[in-house]
Amino acid sequence: MIRNARYIATGLMALFLSVALSACQTGGEKQTLGTLLGAVGGAVVGSQIGSGSGTIVAVAAGTLLGAYAGSKIGKSLDSADRLAMQQTTHKSLENTPSGNAVSWRNPDSGHSGTVTPQPSYKNATGQYCREYEQTITVDGRTETAYGTACRQADGSWKIINS
Repeated sequence: MIRNARYIATGLMALFLSVALSACQTGGEKQTLGTLLGAVGGAVVGSQIGSGSGTIVAVAAGTLLGAYAGSKIGKSLDSADRLAMQQTTHKSLENTPSGNAVSWRNPDSGHSGTVTPQPSYKNATGQYCREYEQTITVDGRTETAYGTACRQADGSWKIINS
């Protein structure tokens, strides 16, 4: 129970810090997306470090460092990169067995990534959802983020947490 509370607090802190940081950013959607993905990934890493009040400091530091790195990578993603990433995410959530990575690559930019879905489950409202891991590689640097998507009434997947 305490571990779950820690994850909820970690998630809320990451969300707050990432929104605050993205509000300060300029340069468009791709940089904001990178900032958010980096912040969440950094918060997850930070939550695994330290104990007690040290965990909060590690989450904050991880969020800030992840947001900075994610911002730099996000700034480099173009619309073709985002389209390839979105199509791969949908295909992965829809058809890929849990734990298997699906790759995408934009031959024009050289940017690439993977999406690895986890087992589906029903949430409290009865929707089928899947958690997933997503990597993005730009200029040889890879960032990892985690998210959750739920199936909508029309059959599409909506990312509800990233």
